[in-house]
Amino acid sequence: MTRAGRTIAGIVTIAGVAAALSACGGDAESSDSGSTTLTLYNAQHEDLMKAMVDGFTEKTGIKVEFRNGDDAELANQIVQEGDASPADVFVTENSPSVQVVANAGLFSPLDKDTLAQVPEQYRPSSEEWVGFAARSTVLAYNPDMVDESDLPASMLDLAKPEWQGKVGFAPGGADFQAIVGAVRELRGEEATRTWLQGLADGDAVYQGNSAVMQAVNEGKIPVGIIYHYYWYKDQAESGENSKNVKLHLFGNQDPGAFVSVSGAGVLASSDHQDEAQQLVSYLTSPDGQKRLAGSTALEYAVGEGAASAKVLPPLDTIEAPEVDPGSLNGPEVTKLMQDVGLL
Repeated sequence: MTRAGRTIAGIVTIAGVAAALSACGGDAESSDSGSTTLTLYNAQHEDLMKAMVDGFTEKTGIKVEFRNGDDAELANQIVQEGDASPADVFVTENSPSVQVVANAGLFSPLDKDTLAQVPEQYRPSSEEWVGFAARSTVLAYNPDMVDESDLPASMLDLAKPEWQGKVGFAPGGADFQAIVGAVRELRGEEATRTWLQGLADGDAVYQGNSAVMQAVNEGKIPVGIIYHYYWYKDQAESGENSKNVKLHLFGNQDPGAFVSVSGAGVLASSDHQDEAQQLVSYLTSPDGQKRLAGSTALEYAVGEGAASAKVLPPLDTIEAPEVDPGSLNGPEVTKLMQDVGLL
């Protein structure tokens, strides 16, 4: 299997991304009725964002035009566009890419009331953007190949020789790179390098979380590192790719219990600051979080007092490690993964 895939810090040319996104529409403009149309650079799942944005438009009358892409390509597009970016709001699946834009100084300060709608652990200490959804790291395993009692106590133990070639993962994706960023923040550079090298030596590389889970399901590998919602979504649909898969939660503040945050920020270059602030506020509001929880995405709601889908283990039972979501350095993670031959 190839190791190709976009990286968090991948450099994307303006021409290349513009061509990829051109079919999604033009710049923000006023509609015939005179109401504002916002341009949302969307790196989250389109179905989830449509469900949330539909609620926003119903409530405010403000229309939203989507430009969809991957975390890395849209983050780098915004940085290259700079003050000329047509984006009003940027949302991501994982925090490293939204932080790339923050580090470039391209976000407006968020309204304090918006920030107050989300607990501190789901927003960066810099308060330059805010989390609106989350996904938990889990170990998918095939109980016909390994007993849960034989699984290691820590995700980092999966790099040991006895697990070589048995651990599926998707190094080219933003999901796994966010997990690496958390390991680096929690355990340091050298421990992360050792862990990655152990995984790289096993060479059980896949194109994405779904492919990892499918390989576990088919008995090609006994375990795989993924985010929780891939399993829950498949179970809610046909269960075809997860019928032979169970999930193991590491807990105990282990890096393998890392909870990744999806972020949203308002571009300082936006000509529609008030409306853009309203959109981010809605995403984190009780109404927006209810839309998220009721969607088929099965990601976690993170708003104050917000309830996630009942099928999910409550966030406060996961025993996730404390990680500032603004501290996950995408470019440094990319360099580290290149050093061990994963990118």
